[in-house]
Amino acid sequence: MSGGDAKKLVRSPSGLRMVPEHRAARSPFGLDEPPWVPDKECPRCMQCDTKFDFITRKHHCRRCGKCFCDKCCSKKVPLPRMCFVDPVRQCAECALVSQKETEFYDKQLKVLMNGATFFVTLGTSDKSELMVCRLSNNQRYLVLDGDSHYEIEIIQISTVQILTEGFTPGGGNTRAVGMILQYKVPGSEEVMQMKFTAGEDFSCNKKLSAAWLAAMHKVSK
Repeated sequence: MSGGDAKKLVRSPSGLRMVPEHRAARSPFGLDEPPWVPDKECPRCMQCDTKFDFITRKHHCRRCGKCFCDKCCSKKVPLPRMCFVDPVRQCAECALVSQKETEFYDKQLKVLMNGATFFVTLGTSDKSELMVCRLSNNQRYLVLDGDSHYEIEIIQISTVQILTEGFTPGGGNTRAVGMILQYKVPGSEEVMQMKFTAGEDFSCNKKLSAAWLAAMHKVSK
């Protein structure tokens, strides 16, 4: 799996990007660059309707590809889903989305790649196995390591159900204590199920496990 993680630096009209050498190794969270609206098709800003001329120049949003004036497309924001090395120009609407995604990349994905420990039960078995669960470096696989070893491709996951406890009718706080994961087996329509449970004997890891489950919940969205 690690052999296909090599990356290369490429230049596009939008800026420098650090992308996987092989398309098959792309992150499932990635986005393709959008086609730019041709200059001849946008004589006016697509946000405020200001007419473009020698003074009012047009700019393309790197996320949606539409044409805007400088006022409506002035922000330069990181866009990790398109693998840009530096922040790129985006319209106000796209910038808000990208800012939220940057937090996801900076926090949740790092938590998932660092991993956490759970008791994992496969299917309807009554036996569980202590395993370290983490997201692979290329973000394509959920890797489980214990006496057994599993690699589940993220795009094959169909359902993520977070298990919680501590809810009260008065609105008390809940905490994530486990997860039920359903995924398809590549090459067939068979759906497998795994149950993840945070171990009660590992109190020092409860916070880490809860953070990992919360991050997995965001991934599923």
